[in-house]
Amino acid sequence: MNTAEFIDRADLLSKGGTPFLFLVDFEMKQPRIWLPDQVDSNDLLFYINGFTNAAGTKPKTHLSLKAQAITENDYRQRFNKVMQHLRYGNSFLTNLTIKSQIEINTTLQELFYQVNAPYRCWLRNQFLFFSPESFIKISDGKIYAYPMKGTIDATIPDAAAVILNNEKEKAEHVTIVDLIRNDLAQVATEVQVSRFRYLDKIKTDRSAILQVSSEITGKVLPQYQQQIGSLLAALLPAGSVSGAPKKKTVAIIHEAEPDLRGYYTGIFGYFDGRILDSCVNIRFIEQQGDLYYYRSGGGITAQSNWQAEYNEVLQKMYVPVN
Repeated sequence: MNTAEFIDRADLLSKGGTPFLFLVDFEMKQPRIWLPDQVDSNDLLFYINGFTNAAGTKPKTHLSLKAQAITENDYRQRFNKVMQHLRYGNSFLTNLTIKSQIEINTTLQELFYQVNAPYRCWLRNQFLFFSPESFIKISDGKIYAYPMKGTIDATIPDAAAVILNNEKEKAEHVTIVDLIRNDLAQVATEVQVSRFRYLDKIKTDRSAILQVSSEITGKVLPQYQQQIGSLLAALLPAGSVSGAPKKKTVAIIHEAEPDLRGYYTGIFGYFDGRILDSCVNIRFIEQQGDLYYYRSGGGITAQSNWQAEYNEVLQKMYVPVN
C-alpha cells in the first residue's frame, strides 16, 4: 500500500464509521491498515491505552539488556552535520537519532507482555515499541496533541526544577509546541496550548526518568472529521521527531542519519468508528534476523552540546518495566 492508497482507504473507512488500525512509517513509504477482525495475534500484538488484542498475561523473566551504542566520535560527526545546518539557519531544531545493537534475554513477543507503556506494538520479525508519547487523539470533534520534548534522570537532585529551568530544554520544547500548533492549524480551528510543560515519571529497568510534555487542542475542521487519512497525511511526519521547519529538517535528517527510520518514529493508532487514538513510535527495538537494535534520539538546537546529547540518547535506551 502506498501513501495515496492509504489516504483513500483510511478516508473511506472513517467516512463509513468503520473501525481500523493503522501503522505509518516515518518516510510514508509503507503504511498499513488492518480491520480489527483481520488481526492475527501471532503476527501483531497491540495495546492502545487499554484497548488490546493481547489476552492474559505471561510469566515474567528478569530482563537483561546490554547495548553497544555507536562511538562518541561517530555520534559527534552526525551531530556536527546537523549543527552546521542549524548555524546556517536551515533548521531551528533537528531530531537526530541513532541505531544501537543490543542483546536481550527474551524475545520481543515475550517482552511485549512485560513492559508498561500507554502504547505498545509488536510486529512479528520486525519490531517492538513501548511508547509514552501520544501523537493525536480525536473525540467529539476535538483534536488533542501531546508533544514530548525533554528527558532527565529522575534520581538527579531536584530533577524537575533542573529540566524545567534549563534554557536549552525550554527553547527546544517551545519550538516543538509552536510547530505542532501550526500543524494542527491545518486541520483545526481554535488551536491553543491547554497545558504547557508538565512532567510524567516513567519507571525503567535501570531507575526512572522524567519526561516533559505539553497539550495542544483544537476543533477539527468539518472537511477532516470524516477523512482520517487526509488528516493524518497533513500532520505527518510527527513534529516532535522531525523538527522545524519540517520539510527542510527532514532533508537534514536523511543527510545525517545513515539508515532509513522505517516504522521507527512513524505513528500507530486505532479509529473505533468515532474516536481516534494514536502514538509516535518511539522507545523502539528493531529486529533484523537474529540481531536486535534499539533506536533512540533527541532534539538538537544551536545551543546543544554534543556530549550532553550523546548521553541523552543513551539514557533513552530503556525498558519501562511493570
